[in-house]
Amino acid sequence: MKYIEITVFTTTEASDAISEMMYDLGAKGVNIEDPNDFKMMNQDPMSWDYIEEELLETLGTDVKVKGYFSELDYKGAMLDELKARIGDLEGYGLDAGRKELKTTEVDEEDWANAWKKYYKPVKVGERLVIKPSWEEYEAEETDLIIELDPGMAFGTGTHETTSMCMKLIENYVKPGMDVFDVGCGSGVLGIAAAKIGAGKVVCVDIDQVACKVAEENAEINQVKSNLEVRCGNLLDVVQGRADVVIANIIADIIIAFSDDVENFMKEDGVFISSGIIKDRKDDVLAKFAEKNFKVIQLLEEGEWCAIAATR
Repeated sequence: MKYIEITVFTTTEASDAISEMMYDLGAKGVNIEDPNDFKMMNQDPMSWDYIEEELLETLGTDVKVKGYFSELDYKGAMLDELKARIGDLEGYGLDAGRKELKTTEVDEEDWANAWKKYYKPVKVGERLVIKPSWEEYEAEETDLIIELDPGMAFGTGTHETTSMCMKLIENYVKPGMDVFDVGCGSGVLGIAAAKIGAGKVVCVDIDQVACKVAEENAEINQVKSNLEVRCGNLLDVVQGRADVVIANIIADIIIAFSDDVENFMKEDGVFISSGIIKDRKDDVLAKFAEKNFKVIQLLEEGEWCAIAATR
């Protein structure tokens, strides 16, 4: 089958939002190529597998968000709708860069496998290791290996927003705890919590493709006995309270989410939030102060920050 590849040339801070737009318009898969991610991997002393400099040079400076639409479903109006939505991002405080769009016709096999050359094993935090399912890795005794095939829901765990979440998960998720992962994508954060020993993990995503991939990754990592994936809008499909609630989304949604998240947290629960561009950090912190959240840890990497807070 042929697919229509739509490439948006944008920025790191706008890439996640544009990815969600593409899924909302019917993309079968989305691939984010951020040269900053690969450059940071090369500089990270904890990473043991490096990207060749020649390959880095081909990436350029723009972040490329590539959405793949079935030729049977693709309509020219999708491109106009996507352009309009990207144009609205400035109203949410996101700089989308040059916002250039390009379309290309590709074979299914090409888009499904081309990005794999960039995706290598990486250690996140003290114990968690993200290992692509097709890569070999010799584990250390204390490693907790997450074998991950992002599939159509591209989420490798190497982006700053995700890696910071995983470091906070290592710090605050303890064996036996209940965990909610809101906007789970490929399921990497929920799987990390389950690997650490969480008693029950509920992963939620509004996108059905993401939910399917998260379920497959949970099975690959043998954590389905204590990890459940639910498809729905934020916490509409979740009941009860958790010891840790994780939301790796964007600043505006985290701010809105803060009005209700306490209703899903245990008395001494921890709220881990990420996907916050540094320019919006103060807005999120102000909202947390308004809702009487106490910040217990704040991490910053690249243009992003992540926050762990409690009531």
